[in-house]
Amino acid sequence: MTSDTVHHPPVDAIIVGGGVAGLSAAVALGRSRRSVVVVDAGDPRNAPAAHSHNYLTRDGESPLELVRLGREEARHYGAHIIEGTARSATRTESGFEVTSGFEVTLGDGSVVRGRRLLVTTGLTDVLPDIPGLAERWGRDVLHCPYCHGWEVRDRRIGIIGSAMVGHQAQMWRQLTEQVTVFAHTAPVLHAAELERLTARGIDVVDEALARIDVENDAIVGATLVNGRQVVLDAVVVGPNFTSRADILVSLGIGTTEMVMNDHVLGTYIEADPVGATSVPGVWVAGNVAAPMDTVVAAAAAGVKAGAAINGDLIEEDVRIAVERSTSATY
Repeated sequence: MTSDTVHHPPVDAIIVGGGVAGLSAAVALGRSRRSVVVVDAGDPRNAPAAHSHNYLTRDGESPLELVRLGREEARHYGAHIIEGTARSATRTESGFEVTSGFEVTLGDGSVVRGRRLLVTTGLTDVLPDIPGLAERWGRDVLHCPYCHGWEVRDRRIGIIGSAMVGHQAQMWRQLTEQVTVFAHTAPVLHAAELERLTARGIDVVDEALARIDVENDAIVGATLVNGRQVVLDAVVVGPNFTSRADILVSLGIGTTEMVMNDHVLGTYIEADPVGATSVPGVWVAGNVAAPMDTVVAAAAAGVKAGAAINGDLIEEDVRIAVERSTSATY
């Protein structure tokens, strides 16, 4: 950092990540008359999806439209939105008349200073390396039945094997009788699990997949390595949920492995129920901390974190006021 570095005006709270979690926190803080900066790289996890669901009164809304509306609402309450990437964060010990604060360096070299830091950067879905799969992600390659299951009800669904395949198959079977499990390279299914699948009429294919077949901008099936083709309308995967945690790692906050059935499904940041991390003054909300949360759950987590940050700032404001009053008496 040089003397020419641009410093944005200091604020009460810096929020890194401008999805529904970050923007919900910005609204909660703004309504408490806190100064807020939201730094957003413009790369939301759910951008490929045309619609989001289970968000009361907003069912079917485009994820990008939710962000646009959220930005408007956050700005209404005084939040400043910076479109850019947060590169790193450091802790500061002076300059705010407070115990400590944070400096976040952005991709353009400028610096944002704040008393508290909330990270809502979400995660990256790492998909199986199968030709044709990534191109249809969020359209007819899906992972969450609560997010997109209704839209493919009664259709032919193929589920690519993962550590969660038995659980996934039963959830999607609730929506359609036409479910096929592709073992692919997943762990071997035990006899008890096969019995559960067979009992509900779920087909199991042992051969690995060669590719996902797409015609006229839609999935039409899957081709196995032996050349056999299976007709499908949609494919379900269990991606690896990799938290976008670089900004937190720069503060010494490590990621934790998310494990199910002795298999690592991804990473996340550990935090308490309101998002406080192991580093004082740093909170998290949304998928970076809870990979399985839906849109509405991420928004709720943002509100909880925002309220917790405001409460923490109030305690500091009171302490400062008492110290000033005490020193003025002598």
